[in-house]
Amino acid sequence: MRMPVFDLHCDTAMELYADGNKANKSHLRKNSGHIDLERAGKLGGYAQCFAMFTTPSFTEIYNRPVELVYEQALGNFLQELEANKDLILPAGSSSEIRANAQQGKMSAILTIEGPAGIGFDPERLEALYRQGFRISTLGWNEQNVLAGSHKTGGGLTDLGKTYVRECQRLGILVDVSHISDEGFWDIMDITQAPVIASHSNSRSVCNISRNLTDDMYMEICRTGGTAGINLYAEFLKEDDADLDCVCDHVFHFLELDPSGEHLSLGGDLDGCDKLPAGFAGVDSYNMLADRLLERGLDEKTLHDLYWNNAMGVMDRAVRINQK
Repeated sequence: MRMPVFDLHCDTAMELYADGNKANKSHLRKNSGHIDLERAGKLGGYAQCFAMFTTPSFTEIYNRPVELVYEQALGNFLQELEANKDLILPAGSSSEIRANAQQGKMSAILTIEGPAGIGFDPERLEALYRQGFRISTLGWNEQNVLAGSHKTGGGLTDLGKTYVRECQRLGILVDVSHISDEGFWDIMDITQAPVIASHSNSRSVCNISRNLTDDMYMEICRTGGTAGINLYAEFLKEDDADLDCVCDHVFHFLELDPSGEHLSLGGDLDGCDKLPAGFAGVDSYNMLADRLLERGLDEKTLHDLYWNNAMGVMDRAVRINQK
Protein backbone atom coordinates (compact mmCIF):
# COMPACT_ATOMS: atom_id res chain seq x y z
CA MET A 1 0.00 0.00 0.00
CA ARG A 2 1.40 3.41 -1.01
CA MET A 3 1.39 5.42 2.23
CA PRO A 4 2.47 8.88 3.30
CA VAL A 5 5.36 8.53 5.76
CA PHE A 6 6.39 10.84 8.59
CA ASP A 7 9.52 9.37 10.15
CA LEU A 8 10.84 10.89 13.38
CA HIS A 9 14.48 9.83 13.13
CA CYS A 10 17.21 9.04 10.64
CA ASP A 11 20.98 9.53 10.47
CA THR A 12 21.14 10.33 6.76
CA ALA A 13 22.55 13.84 7.30
CA MET A 14 25.55 12.47 9.19
CA GLU A 15 25.96 9.63 6.71
CA LEU A 16 26.21 12.16 3.90
CA TYR A 17 28.76 14.15 5.92
CA ALA A 18 30.88 11.10 6.78
CA ASP A 19 30.85 10.17 3.10
CA GLY A 20 32.00 13.65 2.07
CA ASN A 21 35.70 12.81 1.73
CA LYS A 22 35.13 9.94 -0.68
CA ALA A 23 35.87 10.38 -4.37
CA ASN A 24 32.25 9.69 -5.28
CA LYS A 25 30.42 11.68 -2.63
CA SER A 26 26.87 10.58 -1.88
CA HIS A 27 23.99 13.00 -2.24
CA LEU A 28 20.48 13.21 -0.86
CA ARG A 29 18.83 12.81 -4.26
CA LYS A 30 20.34 9.39 -4.92
CA ASN A 31 22.71 7.24 -2.89
CA SER A 32 23.36 3.65 -1.80
CA GLY A 33 22.23 4.16 1.80
CA HIS A 34 18.78 3.66 3.31
CA ILE A 35 17.25 7.01 2.36
CA ASP A 36 17.34 9.05 -0.82
CA LEU A 37 14.75 11.26 -2.45
CA GLU A 38 14.30 9.08 -5.51
CA ARG A 39 13.14 6.15 -3.36
CA ALA A 40 11.16 8.41 -1.01
CA GLY A 41 9.26 9.57 -4.08
CA LYS A 42 7.68 6.09 -4.27
CA LEU A 43 5.79 6.84 -1.05
CA GLY A 44 2.46 8.61 -0.85
CA GLY A 45 4.09 11.65 0.77
CA TYR A 46 7.16 12.10 2.93
CA ALA A 47 8.24 14.10 5.97
CA GLN A 48 11.55 13.15 7.55
CA CYS A 49 13.27 14.27 10.72
CA PHE A 50 16.99 14.49 9.93
CA ALA A 51 19.20 14.23 13.02
CA MET A 52 22.41 16.15 13.50
CA PHE A 53 24.13 13.43 15.53
CA THR A 54 27.18 14.28 17.66
CA THR A 55 28.90 12.67 20.61
CA PRO A 56 32.11 13.77 22.40
CA SER A 57 34.18 10.98 20.81
CA PHE A 58 33.74 12.65 17.41
CA THR A 59 36.68 14.90 18.32
CA GLU A 60 38.95 11.84 18.08
CA ILE A 61 37.08 10.12 15.24
CA TYR A 62 37.17 13.13 12.93
CA ASN A 63 40.36 14.70 14.35
CA ARG A 64 38.64 18.04 14.85
CA PRO A 65 36.47 19.61 17.59
CA VAL A 66 33.03 18.06 17.83
CA GLU A 67 31.49 21.53 17.50
CA LEU A 68 33.21 21.89 14.11
CA VAL A 69 31.95 18.46 13.03
CA TYR A 70 28.43 19.61 13.87
CA GLU A 71 28.79 22.90 11.97
CA GLN A 72 30.25 21.18 8.90
CA ALA A 73 27.63 18.42 8.90
CA LEU A 74 24.79 20.92 9.22
CA GLY A 75 26.25 23.11 6.49
CA ASN A 76 26.62 20.12 4.18
CA PHE A 77 23.04 19.03 4.78
CA LEU A 78 21.63 22.51 4.22
CA GLN A 79 23.50 22.58 0.90
CA GLU A 80 21.87 19.25 0.00
CA LEU A 81 18.43 20.67 0.79
CA GLU A 82 19.11 23.72 -1.36
CA ALA A 83 20.32 21.53 -4.24
CA ASN A 84 17.13 19.47 -4.04
CA LYS A 85 14.53 22.16 -3.37
CA ASP A 86 12.58 20.94 -6.39
CA LEU A 87 11.77 17.83 -4.32
CA ILE A 88 12.11 18.69 -0.62
CA LEU A 89 11.77 21.82 1.53
CA PRO A 90 12.56 22.59 5.18
CA ALA A 91 9.65 22.54 7.63
CA GLY A 92 9.34 23.63 11.24
CA SER A 93 5.66 22.92 11.86
CA SER A 94 2.83 20.68 10.76
CA SER A 95 1.33 23.57 8.81
CA GLU A 96 4.56 23.95 6.83
CA ILE A 97 4.62 20.20 6.18
CA ARG A 98 1.05 20.42 4.84
CA ALA A 99 1.95 23.44 2.70
CA ASN A 100 4.93 21.60 1.25
CA ALA A 101 2.79 18.55 0.50
CA GLN A 102 0.25 20.72 -1.31
CA GLN A 103 3.09 21.81 -3.60
CA GLY A 104 4.02 18.17 -4.19
CA LYS A 105 7.15 18.54 -2.04
CA MET A 106 8.62 16.42 0.71
CA SER A 107 9.56 17.98 4.08
CA ALA A 108 12.79 17.99 6.10
CA ILE A 109 12.69 18.69 9.84
CA LEU A 110 15.97 19.29 11.70
CA THR A 111 16.64 17.50 14.99
CA ILE A 112 19.47 17.06 17.49
CA GLU A 113 20.70 13.61 18.54
CA GLY A 114 23.27 14.31 21.21
CA PRO A 115 23.89 17.99 21.96
CA ALA A 116 27.70 17.61 22.09
CA GLY A 117 27.91 19.66 18.90
CA ILE A 118 26.39 22.64 20.69
CA GLY A 119 28.41 22.12 23.87
CA PHE A 120 25.36 20.76 25.75
CA ASP A 121 24.46 24.42 26.19
CA PRO A 122 20.78 25.29 26.86
CA GLU A 123 21.49 28.91 25.92
CA ARG A 124 22.10 27.86 22.31
CA LEU A 125 18.67 26.27 21.93
CA GLU A 126 16.87 29.47 20.94
CA ALA A 127 19.21 29.93 17.96
CA LEU A 128 18.61 26.29 17.00
CA TYR A 129 14.88 26.80 17.15
CA ARG A 130 15.19 29.75 14.79
CA GLN A 131 17.19 27.52 12.42
CA GLY A 132 14.32 25.05 12.37
CA PHE A 133 15.34 22.43 14.94
CA ARG A 134 12.27 20.86 16.56
CA ILE A 135 13.46 17.76 18.49
CA SER A 136 16.41 17.12 20.80
CA THR A 137 17.71 14.20 22.80
CA LEU A 138 19.89 14.90 25.86
CA GLY A 139 22.69 12.63 24.68
CA TRP A 140 23.61 9.44 22.91
CA ASN A 141 25.19 6.38 24.57
CA GLU A 142 27.58 8.36 26.77
CA GLN A 143 27.14 9.96 30.18
CA ASN A 144 27.39 13.70 29.81
CA VAL A 145 26.77 16.93 31.71
CA LEU A 146 23.01 16.71 31.08
CA ALA A 147 22.15 13.08 31.87
CA GLY A 148 23.19 9.46 31.90
CA SER A 149 22.51 7.09 29.01
CA HIS A 150 20.86 3.69 28.82
CA LYS A 151 24.40 2.23 28.86
CA THR A 152 25.81 4.20 31.80
CA GLY A 153 22.83 4.88 34.08
CA GLY A 154 22.54 8.12 35.99
CA GLY A 155 19.75 10.65 36.16
CA LEU A 156 19.20 14.22 35.01
CA THR A 157 21.65 16.84 36.27
CA ASP A 158 20.60 20.36 37.19
CA LEU A 159 21.90 21.50 33.79
CA GLY A 160 19.87 18.72 32.20
CA LYS A 161 16.74 20.00 33.89
CA THR A 162 17.48 23.48 32.57
CA TYR A 163 17.95 21.99 29.09
CA VAL A 164 14.56 20.24 29.25
CA ARG A 165 12.76 23.35 30.45
CA GLU A 166 14.34 25.53 27.78
CA CYS A 167 13.45 23.05 25.02
CA GLN A 168 9.86 23.04 26.14
CA ARG A 169 9.70 26.80 26.51
CA LEU A 170 10.71 27.12 22.88
CA GLY A 171 8.57 24.30 21.51
CA ILE A 172 11.42 21.83 20.90
CA LEU A 173 10.24 18.31 21.66
CA VAL A 174 12.34 16.48 24.27
CA ASP A 175 13.36 13.04 22.97
CA VAL A 176 14.08 10.32 25.54
CA SER A 177 15.66 7.83 23.12
CA HIS A 178 19.09 6.74 24.44
CA ILE A 179 18.52 8.15 27.94
CA SER A 180 18.87 6.10 31.14
CA ASP A 181 15.82 4.81 32.96
CA GLU A 182 16.57 7.22 35.80
CA GLY A 183 16.87 10.12 33.37
CA PHE A 184 13.58 9.17 31.75
CA TRP A 185 11.67 9.39 35.01
CA ASP A 186 13.47 12.59 36.02
CA ILE A 187 12.20 14.18 32.79
CA MET A 188 8.69 12.95 33.47
CA ASP A 189 8.81 14.58 36.91
CA ILE A 190 9.33 18.04 35.39
CA THR A 191 7.81 17.91 31.91
CA GLN A 192 5.30 20.56 30.92
CA ALA A 193 4.88 19.36 27.31
CA PRO A 194 4.61 16.19 25.24
CA VAL A 195 7.68 13.95 25.43
CA ILE A 196 8.69 11.64 22.60
CA ALA A 197 10.92 8.63 22.09
CA SER A 198 11.73 9.20 18.44
CA HIS A 199 13.27 5.78 17.75
CA SER A 200 12.56 3.28 20.53
CA ASN A 201 10.72 -0.05 20.60
CA SER A 202 9.09 -2.21 23.29
CA ARG A 203 11.28 -3.73 26.01
CA SER A 204 8.57 -6.32 26.66
CA VAL A 205 8.99 -7.63 23.10
CA CYS A 206 12.78 -7.23 22.90
CA ASN A 207 14.42 -6.92 26.31
CA ILE A 208 17.22 -4.41 25.77
CA SER A 209 17.89 -1.16 27.60
CA ARG A 210 17.37 1.00 24.48
CA ASN A 211 13.71 0.01 24.36
CA LEU A 212 10.81 1.32 26.45
CA THR A 213 9.19 -0.50 29.32
CA ASP A 214 5.39 -0.66 29.28
CA ASP A 215 5.25 1.93 32.07
CA MET A 216 7.52 4.26 30.10
CA TYR A 217 5.34 4.02 27.01
CA MET A 218 2.19 4.72 28.99
CA GLU A 219 3.86 7.74 30.60
CA ILE A 220 4.76 9.06 27.13
CA CYS A 221 1.12 8.63 26.16
CA ARG A 222 0.06 10.54 29.28
CA THR A 223 2.15 13.54 28.21
CA GLY A 224 0.55 13.56 24.76
CA GLY A 225 3.78 12.33 23.17
CA THR A 226 4.64 9.50 20.81
CA ALA A 227 7.11 6.64 20.36
CA GLY A 228 8.67 5.98 16.96
CA ILE A 229 9.12 2.36 15.86
CA ASN A 230 12.83 1.66 15.31
CA LEU A 231 13.84 -0.65 12.45
CA TYR A 232 17.30 -1.58 13.74
CA ALA A 233 17.18 -5.39 13.73
CA GLU A 234 18.87 -5.77 17.14
CA PHE A 235 16.20 -3.58 18.73
CA LEU A 236 13.42 -5.73 17.24
CA LYS A 237 14.54 -9.26 18.09
CA GLU A 238 17.65 -11.01 19.32
CA ASP A 239 18.18 -12.58 15.90
CA ASP A 240 16.45 -13.15 12.54
CA ALA A 241 14.25 -10.05 12.68
CA ASP A 242 11.73 -9.63 9.89
CA LEU A 243 8.67 -7.51 9.12
CA ASP A 244 6.57 -9.60 11.49
CA CYS A 245 8.91 -8.59 14.33
CA VAL A 246 8.20 -4.94 13.51
CA CYS A 247 4.49 -5.75 13.60
CA ASP A 248 4.91 -7.45 16.99
CA HIS A 249 6.21 -4.20 18.52
CA VAL A 250 3.39 -2.20 16.93
CA PHE A 251 0.70 -4.54 18.19
CA HIS A 252 2.17 -4.71 21.69
CA PHE A 253 2.08 -0.93 22.01
CA LEU A 254 -1.50 -0.97 20.69
CA GLU A 255 -2.48 -3.47 23.38
CA LEU A 256 -1.21 -0.98 25.97
CA ASP A 257 -2.93 2.01 24.34
CA PRO A 258 -5.73 0.87 22.01
CA SER A 259 -6.38 4.45 20.87
CA GLY A 260 -3.34 4.14 18.60
CA GLU A 261 -2.76 7.90 18.96
CA HIS A 262 0.75 7.76 20.44
CA LEU A 263 2.66 5.51 18.07
CA SER A 264 4.70 6.70 15.09
CA LEU A 265 7.61 5.74 12.87
CA GLY A 266 11.24 6.38 13.79
CA GLY A 267 13.17 4.01 11.58
CA ASP A 268 16.76 4.94 12.52
CA LEU A 269 17.55 4.50 8.84
CA ASP A 270 21.16 5.19 7.87
CA GLY A 271 21.95 4.85 11.57
CA CYS A 272 21.95 1.07 11.78
CA ASP A 273 23.89 -1.63 9.98
CA LYS A 274 21.17 -4.29 9.93
CA LEU A 275 17.48 -3.95 9.05
CA PRO A 276 14.78 -6.63 9.35
CA ALA A 277 14.46 -9.05 6.47
CA GLY A 278 12.06 -7.56 3.94
CA PHE A 279 13.04 -3.95 4.63
CA ALA A 280 15.79 -2.50 2.43
CA GLY A 281 15.27 1.25 2.56
CA VAL A 282 12.77 4.06 2.89
CA ASP A 283 10.57 2.79 0.04
CA SER A 284 10.09 -0.45 2.00
CA TYR A 285 7.64 1.38 4.27
CA ASN A 286 5.05 0.46 1.63
CA MET A 287 5.76 -3.26 2.19
CA LEU A 288 5.59 -2.83 5.96
CA ALA A 289 2.18 -1.19 5.55
CA ASP A 290 0.98 -4.19 3.56
CA ARG A 291 2.20 -6.59 6.25
CA LEU A 292 0.52 -4.60 9.03
CA LEU A 293 -2.77 -4.71 7.13
CA GLU A 294 -2.35 -8.45 6.58
CA ARG A 295 -1.83 -8.86 10.32
CA GLY A 296 -5.15 -7.11 10.98
CA LEU A 297 -4.32 -3.45 11.51
CA ASP A 298 -7.15 -1.20 10.33
CA GLU A 299 -6.46 1.54 7.79
CA LYS A 300 -7.24 4.40 10.17
CA THR A 301 -4.70 3.21 12.73
CA LEU A 302 -2.20 2.62 9.93
CA HIS A 303 -2.57 6.23 8.74
CA ASP A 304 -2.22 7.43 12.34
CA LEU A 305 0.97 5.39 12.76
CA TYR A 306 2.46 6.49 9.45
CA TRP A 307 1.48 10.17 9.47
CA ASN A 308 -1.17 11.64 11.74
CA ASN A 309 0.36 10.97 15.16
CA ALA A 310 3.70 12.62 14.37
CA MET A 311 1.85 15.60 12.89
CA GLY A 312 -0.27 15.84 16.03
CA VAL A 313 2.64 15.87 18.45
CA MET A 314 4.24 18.68 16.45
CA ASP A 315 1.01 20.63 16.74
CA ARG A 316 0.95 20.14 20.51
CA ALA A 317 4.57 21.22 20.95
CA VAL A 318 3.90 24.43 19.04
CA ARG A 319 0.84 25.19 21.14
CA ILE A 320 2.92 24.87 24.32
CA ASN A 321 5.29 27.47 22.88
CA GLN A 322 2.39 29.79 22.06
CA LYS A 323 0.83 29.79 25.54
